[in-house]
Order: sequence, then structure tokens, then C-alpha cells
Amino acid sequence: MRQTEGSMLCPRCGKLIGVNEERCPFCGAWRPGMFGYMPMFRRGFAQLDFTRIIIASCGALYLVSLLLQPSAIFNSNGIFNILSPSGRALYQLGMTGGASWHLHYWWTLLTAIYLHGSLMHIFFNLMVVWNVAPAVANVYGPARTFVIWTVAGAAGFLVSNLITASPSVGASGSVFGLFAALIVYGRRVHHSVLTAQIWQWVILNFVIGFFISNVNVVAHAGGFVGGWLASMAVHLDSERRESLAVQGLAGALVLATLAGFALSFVKVTALLSHAGG
Repeated sequence: MRQTEGSMLCPRCGKLIGVNEERCPFCGAWRPGMFGYMPMFRRGFAQLDFTRIIIASCGALYLVSLLLQPSAIFNSNGIFNILSPSGRALYQLGMTGGASWHLHYWWTLLTAIYLHGSLMHIFFNLMVVWNVAPAVANVYGPARTFVIWTVAGAAGFLVSNLITASPSVGASGSVFGLFAALIVYGRRVHHSVLTAQIWQWVILNFVIGFFISNVNVVAHAGGFVGGWLASMAVHLDSERRESLAVQGLAGALVLATLAGFALSFVKVTALLSHAGG
């Protein structure tokens, strides 16, 4: 509900102010309480469960990708390709690289993060998300974590598209970005044991990628670098509460990703219809 009286923390400077202040007396921010709605907005964002939202989104889109062309799931070869969606279905939902990159569908850098090419692919990625993402969200906050996740995934696919331009999907670039975020955190708080442990996970997972077919190790490297840079650019949650700017950026990335799914589906479906496919 709208808060019409009492105190709140200014979304710009983090100082305690009255919710109805026209300007923050400390930093001069205009209408920091946004007519009483800002505290409600901030509480709502802080209560989001980043890990469950990511897992649910990836799981739902994986099921949709199978349902778009069910006949394709029986054409899988090998254990790593069990229950693989068709290329057509993945392009419809926002796969990046390949034809999407040549058609300048830039938004697929965002949408491809949530798509997966097989049951094993999504299982291993989401297993790591389940174990690592809560720790990142705990030290950075949900909005910052989503920004790191998105920037890392998009950076990984961008590097991959520039170097190979091969069709690609998956959350592994974002996962490597989460690893980078924990390393940055360990360095900031001088937690050498944590930092060393995460480095071991990164090296192990990166090396394993060379021994499994169809693993985009270039996107892994790009995602790690993107996650590192994004983590360096944001504060830890213990240093400063998530600002309106960070929450607004996270919200904008959510909207851009949702719009990307819609654009991909409409455009690719239209192309397929025109080509008789």
C-alpha cells in the first residue's frame, strides 16, 4: 500500500528522510518518495527470489520450445542431446547467432540466455544456478544480481557471435558471470579462501567445456569477463542499498528481454510462413 507518512531511505543517497519530502535534504533528489509509492516499490523488488524466477523462466521456455515442434524431440542422438528442441523452435523463441545475427536481431543476446538445447543442457546449467545464484543475490541484492546475470550472458553471446557467429543458446555465459561476481566479492572483502575455491570451479568448468561437443567455450569466457566488469561497476548490498537507478535498469532489462521474445516469435514465424516452412 502507498505510504503516506513516516520515514524511508532516500533511493539516491541512502539517508533517512521523510516519505513526503519534496527534496532530499542531504542529496537534493526531487520527490525521493515518489508520492509515497517508492517504499512499496523497493520492498517489492527486494522480496523477489532471483534464483526461483530464473529457474522457472528457463524451465517454462524449455517446455515451450519442445511443444512448438514436438516431432523434433525424437530425433536426438546421444545422451547430451536427449529431448532437444528443434532449431526452428529455438529461433522462434530467440536463439542468437546464425540467421538471427545475420538478420541483426540484437535482442537475441538477451533472449538466448533463457533457452536450452537439451535436457542435459538445462539440467546442468540450472543445477549451478540453484547452488550459486542465492549467494550472489545475498551479497549484491536481487536487482544488481539480475543486471550482472544479464550483462554477463549478453557479453558472452556478443563475443561468440563476433568470433564464430554460430547459433547458440544457454545460461552458461551468465553462470560464469555469477562465478565472476563471487570472485569480485571475495577480493573486496579479502576472503582468499572463497576466491580460490571459485577460481577452481571456473577453471574446472571451463576446461570441461573443451571435452563436450557443442559447448560454447567462447561464450563462457565472454560471460566471465562481462560478469567481472558488471560486478566491479556495482556496489555490494552491505555497502549501499540498491538504488532506484539500479532497480530501474533491472526492470528495463526485464522489459527488453520480454519484448525480445515477442519480436523473435513474430519475425521468425513470419519468415517461416513466407518461406512455406
